[in-house]
Amino acid sequence: MQGEHELAVLRLSHRPGRDERMTTHVGLTARALGADRVYFPDNAGQSRDTVADITARFGGPFAVELTDSPKQLVREWEGPIVHLTMYGLPIQDVESDIRADHAEAPLLVVVGGEKVPFDVYEWADYNVGVTNQPHSEVAGLAVFLDRLFEGQELEQEWPDADRKVVPKATGKKVVDPSEE
Repeated sequence: MQGEHELAVLRLSHRPGRDERMTTHVGLTARALGADRVYFPDNAGQSRDTVADITARFGGPFAVELTDSPKQLVREWEGPIVHLTMYGLPIQDVESDIRADHAEAPLLVVVGGEKVPFDVYEWADYNVGVTNQPHSEVAGLAVFLDRLFEGQELEQEWPDADRKVVPKATGKKVVDPSEE
């Protein structure tokens, strides 16, 4: 959701061959649910290409970038940092504080992969748990973004889309928006 301040998502790590689908889904979820940009580690080029292709076809704006130093991006971020972890404070206890901070500055949402270095917990302004149970980082990101945007992201329009999904009770329909 393009707002006054950017919301970026960082996938902290990526294991080629093992994390392709999960890393791609972090990017697709970030795009679909209101983030402005996603950063992937530099070894996640295939995921970057997939998310960029979806953005080109289904609309943006949304940026997808590779970084050779995810930890440096966290250290140098100028704005609040949210680290999604099952060990964090419950989302329902901190979402309004995060929303207020994001109104003032760009927000970085960090999602892990393999073991997250303890530094990330210390650098984060908020370590946030979407439940305190093991589950997918994609699910955590989706719930977090929905809570942060209070459901408004579900109404987002994609003005430069080449394709548009037409909601239907059954079946599938995808159209060229210029032909509607």
